[in-house]
Order: sequence, then C-alpha cells, then structure tokens
Amino acid sequence: MGDNSIEGSIPQGIGNLVGLERFDLGQNFLSDRIPASIGLLKNLHVLNLGNNNFFGEIPSTMGNLSQLYMLYLAFNSFSGSIPASLGKCKSLVLLNLENNKLTGTIPKEVFSISSLTHGLSFEENQLTGTIPPEVGSLINIGEIWLSGNKLSGNIPNSLGKCQVLRILHLSKNFFEGSIPTSLSALRGLQELDLSGNNLSEKIPTFLGDFPFLYYLNLSFNNFEGQVPREGVFANMSTVSILGNDKVCGGNPLLHLPICIFSDPNKKHKSHNLAVSISVSSGFLCLLFLIVVSCRWIRQRPTRRPMEIYAIKEQHISISYAELFKATNGFSEENLIGSGNFGYVYRGTLDGHENGAKIIAVKVFNLQQLGALKSFAAECNAFRNIRHRNLIKILTACSSVDFKGNDFKAMIFEFKRNGNLENWLHPEGNEPLGLKTLKLKERINIAIDVASALEYLHHHGQSPIIHCDLKPSNILLDDDMTALVSDFGLARFINEPTTSSTSTFGIRGTIGYIAPECGMTNKVSTHGDVYSFGILLMELFIGKRPTNGAFKEGLSLRTFVKDGFSEGVMNTMDECLLENGVQASEQTQTINHAKTFECVSLVLRIGLLCTNDLPTERIEIRRVRNELSEIKSIFFKR
Repeated sequence: MGDNSIEGSIPQGIGNLVGLERFDLGQNFLSDRIPASIGLLKNLHVLNLGNNNFFGEIPSTMGNLSQLYMLYLAFNSFSGSIPASLGKCKSLVLLNLENNKLTGTIPKEVFSISSLTHGLSFEENQLTGTIPPEVGSLINIGEIWLSGNKLSGNIPNSLGKCQVLRILHLSKNFFEGSIPTSLSALRGLQELDLSGNNLSEKIPTFLGDFPFLYYLNLSFNNFEGQVPREGVFANMSTVSILGNDKVCGGNPLLHLPICIFSDPNKKHKSHNLAVSISVSSGFLCLLFLIVVSCRWIRQRPTRRPMEIYAIKEQHISISYAELFKATNGFSEENLIGSGNFGYVYRGTLDGHENGAKIIAVKVFNLQQLGALKSFAAECNAFRNIRHRNLIKILTACSSVDFKGNDFKAMIFEFKRNGNLENWLHPEGNEPLGLKTLKLKERINIAIDVASALEYLHHHGQSPIIHCDLKPSNILLDDDMTALVSDFGLARFINEPTTSSTSTFGIRGTIGYIAPECGMTNKVSTHGDVYSFGILLMELFIGKRPTNGAFKEGLSLRTFVKDGFSEGVMNTMDECLLENGVQASEQTQTINHAKTFECVSLVLRIGLLCTNDLPTERIEIRRVRNELSEIKSIFFKR
C-alpha cells in the first residue's frame, strides 16, 4: 500500500494478521501512533512505515518481531528513546530510524544484532551520549549513519572490528579526541565523514592507505599538524579539511601553510639565535617555494587557451602516432561503437609496463557541432571523479594527426563484456542464449548504476549531472560490475537541486530524457533519476523505450504501470524465468513466484523514478538503499 495518499492511522486490529510477512505503508500521509499490537506479527519479515507523519514512541513490542529482516521508520516524527527491545530482532539486516525526533542514548542492545549486514542509520535525530563499545559486535555491517545528532565522547576503538564497513558517517556531533588507530583495520572503507565535530590531534596517515576510499570529509574540527599527501589526500575532489586552522602542508592545491616544525624548549634562548632561526626559516621557505614553482612550471605542458581542461598530469602521456598504431590506423575492423560525437576503437598499446595493454579509444569527430565541448566536458568530469562504478580513464590525447588536423581522444580500459545494450538487445547474428542476464545480475547492475549516480550527485567536489544515462553507456567489467561511462554531456552544478539551461541543445537520448528536459532544455539531478528509472524498467522488461509497440499514447512507463493491474508476469522479460536447471513443477512455481515478487518491487522503484513532476521522483540514495534491501531479501548472502 506504499506510495499512495492514504491518511489516518494504523488500526489496533493489525495484530490479528498473524500470518503477515510484508507490511509496506511507506510514502503516505499516515499519522498517529503505531499500535502496540503490531508486535503480534511474529511472521513479519519487512516493515516499512517510512515517509509518513507518525509520532509518539516506537513501541517496545517491536522487539517481538524475531523474523524481521528490514525495519524502515525513517522520515517521521517519532520521539522518545530507541527501544532496547529491538536488540531481540536477531534477523535484522537493515535498521533505519533516520530523520525523526528520537532522544536519549543509543541502547547497547541494538549493537548486539550481529545479522545487521546492510546498514544502520540513526542520523538526523537528537540522540545523546556516547557510541557504546558494543558497536564492535557488528562485524559484518556495511554502513553506519549517525550524523546530525548530539553524540559525544571519543570515537570507540571497537569500531575497528567492523572490518567490512564501507560507509561511516559521524558528522555534526560533539565527538572529541583523536581518530583512533584501530580504524586502520577498515581497509574496505569507501566513505568517511567526521566533519563538524571537536576532533583534534593529527590526521592519521593510515587514511591515505585505504585503497577504496573515495570520499573523506574532516572539515570543521580541531586537527593540527601536517596533512598526509598519499592516497585519497592526493585528489582534491575526494577530500575536504576546511575549518581546521592548525593544519599545514599536504597537497599544494589545498593552499595550506608550509609546515615549520619548532622546538618549544628553545623559546628562551638569546634574541640573536631567534633572529637567526627566523631568517633561516624564511630563507628555507622561500627556497622551497622557488623549487616547487620551478618544478611545476617545468612539468606543466604548454596549452592553448581552449585546452585548460586537460586531464591531470598523473595520467600517462600518449601521442597520436601511438594511438594510430594501436588501432591499426583506426581501422573499421577495430571499430566497436559510435555515438553522437565520435567513434570508439579497440586498440593494443605496446610498451606498457605489464606488457601489451588492450585499450578503448574514443575519437571525437571535431567536424560535428558540439564535439569539442563534449571532449571538454569529459575531461572536466574525469578530473573530479573516482568511483568503483565509474569507468576509469587512462589518459586523454589532444594533438594533431598526420595531416595537421586537430585530434582529440579519450583512452579507457577495454571491457570485454561490452555494454548493457548488447546484453539486453543482442544483434540478430548473436547465438541465442549467449548473452542472458540472470535476475541477480540485473539487480547488481541496477545497484551499481544507482551507486554511481549517488556519488555523482552528492559526494563529489561539485554535483555532476550525467545527462545521458542509457544501456549503451553502461559498461560491464569482467566480473559483471557495471560502470557508468560517456560524460560527454555531463554538467556541473552548484547544488544538487539546481537546474541550468543546456548549451548543447537537448542533452540526452530520445526515450531516456525527462519530460522537463525535452520541453525546457533544463537539466537537473531529477532528470538523471528519470533516465535511471527508464533504464531500470528496460533492464527487467527487456524492451527499449523506443520500441515500435509503444505508440498512440503507450510508453514504456505506462506499459509497466498497466502491467501491475494485469500481472507483472505479462510484462517482464521472459528470460528471467529460464534458469537452465531441471526442477519439479512445484519448485518452479515457487521460484517463479519469488521472481514475480522481486521484479514487481524493482519496477515499482522504476515508476517512482519516472513521475512526471521532478519533485515527486524518489531520491537516488533511497533508490540505491531500496534496491540493496531487495537484493538482501531475495538473495541471502
């Protein structure tokens, strides 16, 4: 019953539905208190009451829901404390109570739920006290969100035991002391936000050793001393240390003072010695600045005014001649794709440190109007982004060809599994069954793309709108990890909800463009969410939005929406029911029923992404969370 306009309250008689397994009333206008009788639903697996107007305390009887996988009560007005009885829900994989008015301390019993693997979120409440050391019991948890509360004390050492933790957000609290060394064990950390606290002492160098960390926010604390320069600290688009007045050094682009280390025991020595030290220090600083400046000037490539968008110097240098040789003269046999602004070739780059390297070379057709701007947009985008679900660029080439004509190209890692378009819609000469995506693979791809969009919209230095999300721009790695590519139409904005007028004309591809983008030429993050919704439906329906069957008012969205009343089985991709395993008729019936339910939940998200009004579309972070929840329910780890 979620995502309707239901008002009123949950009746006391809800406790009579003792066989109920899923109860979803999210995204409505319900209010009042949750009746205590809800604790009688001992077969309940999923409870979603988020995005309503519920108030009062969370009933302690919820601790009786021993089979509950997911509890989502976010975005309400619940008050009082978090009931310690929730610690009895030993099957929970997700617990989300964010954006309420909860007070009191976090009960240690909650941290005894060892089944919490997907995540725990209590952010944007009014919780006080410390984080109990029992948090270390959550050894398999992936995400912890506690930002926006009034928590205090030290960050507990026991957090280091949560060794599969990917996301840790503790911002906007009153934590003090140093970052504990035990956190060095969190090698899989991708996001760490400790901003807006009272943390002090030095920024630990081990943060630069985390291989997957792409977002680090240490702003507005009391850190001091030298800022590390390795790992995440080398990329200014992934780290923020604003509001720490006692730090120094680090990446020169931070414009921090140079670190000058002094010995406090010498402050009472003679005036002449103090003068000597000052002069010497000043001379050394001046010498250091001269050396750095000369080295920067010497290494900086000369550019014409239009080439200030070049990729960072850390990327390898490659010439037109090398690309010509690698692609056999940009031969047709090496052509693997084409787009609005150019062509993509497969190439073999000799002389790589690990031997020959297979690459993908995107050559821009500079005779095409907008191609140069597209090249600039991609360069600017790739200077500021890094994420496991975004295609990795090797370098860019801005040169001239053998005839003296301008030449622009981007060089990427080659992906043998091609793009999602080829998997969903194989060419006629493809052997049947060669490319068939299973249900779990499609959900994984959807989660990967949503994760990439969430990063682009919310976690970069500046929010980025992709503007051309579609299956042909989703590449698949060797392990079928999805990678978002082609940032030729990408747009930087100041705020995630800001929209701006395109200078490219219509940004995007027919069928995937949001209605407001086509009518007003304005782009926004809402437009990306719409494109994702279309892609999501195509992924599970198997039909392009431009399919010839969609005419006379029928579209992919209305096709899916009508399918809910007629039965999802009549709309979903038939390949999802083929598992290639011999099974009894009863087993097949059960498997098909689970598939129908899973696909129904996914398509519901697709419909929420494609609402006509941009402000009524679901947020991409919630999309990623809900898809992950669906995966955890139907495909247990």
